[in-house]
Amino acid sequence: MTSRMSDPVLAHALAHQSDTIDGLKALVACPSVGADPAMAEGMEDARQLIEARLEAMGFVNRQRLTPEDGSGQPSLFAERLDAPDAPTILIYAHYDVQPPDPLDKWESPPFAVTERNGKLFGRGISDDKAPMLIALDTLAAFVAVEGRLPINVKLLIEGEEETGSPSLPGILEAHPTLLDADSVLSADGARWRPDLVALNVGSRGNVGFEMRLQTAAQDLHSGRYGGIVANPLHVLSRLVASLHDASGRIAAPGFYDGVAAPTKAERAEIAAIPYDAEAALAEIGAQPVGEDGFSTLERLWMRPTLDVNGMWGGYIGAGSKTVIPNEAFAKVTMRLVPGQDPQTAKEAVIAHLRAQLPDYASLEIHGERGQGGAYAVPDDHPLLAAAVAALEHTTGETPLKVRIGASLPLAEIVSRVLGVDTVMFSFALADENFHAPNEFFRLSSISEGLAAWVQIIRQIAGIPPDRFALFCRT
Repeated sequence: MTSRMSDPVLAHALAHQSDTIDGLKALVACPSVGADPAMAEGMEDARQLIEARLEAMGFVNRQRLTPEDGSGQPSLFAERLDAPDAPTILIYAHYDVQPPDPLDKWESPPFAVTERNGKLFGRGISDDKAPMLIALDTLAAFVAVEGRLPINVKLLIEGEEETGSPSLPGILEAHPTLLDADSVLSADGARWRPDLVALNVGSRGNVGFEMRLQTAAQDLHSGRYGGIVANPLHVLSRLVASLHDASGRIAAPGFYDGVAAPTKAERAEIAAIPYDAEAALAEIGAQPVGEDGFSTLERLWMRPTLDVNGMWGGYIGAGSKTVIPNEAFAKVTMRLVPGQDPQTAKEAVIAHLRAQLPDYASLEIHGERGQGGAYAVPDDHPLLAAAVAALEHTTGETPLKVRIGASLPLAEIVSRVLGVDTVMFSFALADENFHAPNEFFRLSSISEGLAAWVQIIRQIAGIPPDRFALFCRT
């Protein structure tokens, strides 16, 4: 890392790390679980805390943004347009978090930050509250030391990322001028591994639904009806089993429409990344499996998937109950790659299920969630170059360009609606138990993140705005 005193803004930010930690403790104490209506007060507390912070930093035009119909959890907006001749960057983060369940698996209260072994534990601390505060406190350090920002900054802090960003397209469509920017820099989208300097340059899309299969009007006695009435659990199991062929390929006709095979260059770049698939999966008690003809990382980053997330029906209580259930249920999600349309992929899977459905069963599709496509930042994008240069400056290493198998709805939605690209610059790490009990954030990542955010803002300030215009699609 560069010397702490070589940049007065960085020196100021590092000297105030305790303030960052205090702010993080206060924010995590707000149980901002957007998916749970019972947590509405926690969502509002988080909004007010962030808004007060933005006001203290001198950000103006502070607003709560919703789609035109006013639905959903609002996103927070604020701006400082201090540099007329510099680029305008939309910095993104989110204040909503996952539910803390199961509570009995936590070693400390999920909404009270606890420090253990150089780590801070708490729900939402890694995804996305610490990365967000690193970005905000970097901006605050510029204002404190230099009295201004060297670039123009618009902030968009979302409240529905953990529920698939269903309101985000409507927010962008309702406020295109307000949110107009040269590019998006995201404080969300975790780093891959603690032992590698890397940048995420792409993410998979996501779409899903639930299904209910029925074979009778009510549960039935297995002695009176066994062998003459179809068991929906058996039927649903066969349907689920039909979704993949023996090679691991998804069997639904049309599902792969638009999918391009990895190029030789992409495969060579992935193969050069130090990664032991068997060792990595052994840590979670698993072995590598998947679509034939692709490596583990290619399957994770470059190939689409289809998974049953839950499947149930019938009697699951203690002891025995000789019953034939009348209905069975399953939840299905798909991870998508560039070139796939989420709606087309979903419809292909549903059509496949209906084609396999026997005449004596009915299938109902419901519970459809927010959906988003895959995204990859152009390799020659100026903001990506700035991110690479910032990490080279602060770590002394050229970052590897990697992808994430998960989804970051923002990037694809912003690309589609606003026509600009997104670079992920989070200082969370993928092993920090987000979405699971005992979520944590490494204390060392605070200083690393502050240094890199100071440097990337310096790098962006040196880019002529017209270089971004080559990549804008509006």
